Amino acid sequence: MPLTNSGRDFLATAILGQSATYFDSANAYIGVGDGTTAFTQSQTDLQGGQKIRKPMDATYPQITGNTLTFQSTFGSDEANFNWEEWAVFNAASGGVMLNRKVEYNGVKLQGQTWVFQTQLTVLIGA
Repeated sequence: MPLTNSGRDFLATAILGQSATYFDSANAYIGVGDGTTAFTQSQTDLQGGQKIRKPMDATYPQITGNTLTFQSTFGSDEANFNWEEWAVFNAASGGVMLNRKVEYNGVKLQGQTWVFQTQLTVLIGA
């Protein structure tokens, strides 16, 4: 999955030690929304009219080798709509949207608790 422009720029500044807000346990969020607009690298937020960001569950994010794992739990009164898009952020609002994926994940209903986990694998290009 491709990065957003702001995600790419964040990684470049992090290499130089210039990034202010990292994607760590205090700052990483998974956002879900009902937007179906196609992904473009210039997007900076989810596109749907209904969207929510949730902080990481305890012990997340995690790293194993070259794979980053992010996980958030959406409670019974949260995000009760069609899940059509998701992204990883470094702030509860604003901040950097690292990536965005448009895909149908189902309809979350009142009373349900959903755990959303995603993995980002960093690969060497050829």
